[in-house]
Amino acid sequence: MSPWKPLPGEAPEPRPVADSLPRLARSLGAPAPSVLSAIFSSWEEIVGPAIAAEAWPLQVKDGVLRIGVEHPAWATQLMFLGPELVRKVTSATGETAVQKIEVKVVPRRPK
Repeated sequence: MSPWKPLPGEAPEPRPVADSLPRLARSLGAPAPSVLSAIFSSWEEIVGPAIAAEAWPLQVKDGVLRIGVEHPAWATQLMFLGPELVRKVTSATGETAVQKIEVKVVPRRPK
């Protein structure tokens, strides 16, 4: 086995893992970690308390924010509000990482 060597074009010294997270996230179809953090930690501030009480973010991948709800009526309501939610997320994160909303009815909100 040969010793570790940096990839072509990469710095030869070790770097903090945090420096590689944005590139890793992009390779997995996810937005920057700062965008994920803003969406998941500030959900109620982004969408408001009424929506946050009934819906929660599940995943952001390839520009799609997947939202979970327990009741089908909320799924329908959020699909109508999709463009507004995209604008709110963009405003809160300062990024255009979310272009579309998908809503999924799930048995219950994760704890």
